[in-house]
Amino acid sequence: MKQKRGRRGLFFRNFRQSQRTTLLQESPVAGFQHHRGAAIWPFLREGERLNLVRESVNQHDPNAIAVYFRNDKLGYVPRHENATLAQMLDRGERLDAQIIRLLEEENPWRRVRIQVSLRSSS
Repeated sequence: MKQKRGRRGLFFRNFRQSQRTTLLQESPVAGFQHHRGAAIWPFLREGERLNLVRESVNQHDPNAIAVYFRNDKLGYVPRHENATLAQMLDRGERLDAQIIRLLEEENPWRRVRIQVSLRSSS
């Protein structure tokens, strides 16, 4: 908070840092059919924020990044699209993810599409 003196005395102004985001990629969610996707499908909405959780000890993929809706795992950022994001998360970069498309589709790779952005303060 920053103090400023005006004509009528002392008042405070709350300066919040504005945040900008840079789109990094759009991806399907891999493994949707193997996790909690079907159970939480009715609760998913386009625009919903997601959490990306780095799984560096994943035995199948050392660059694994799990995609969570609240406390439920939806699946993963696809293996062939996760290396750069994994490096960014390992460096402590702040990444945002959100659902950009939901389709009632039999093919699990087409059901949920996400967008990942880099959050930066300006």
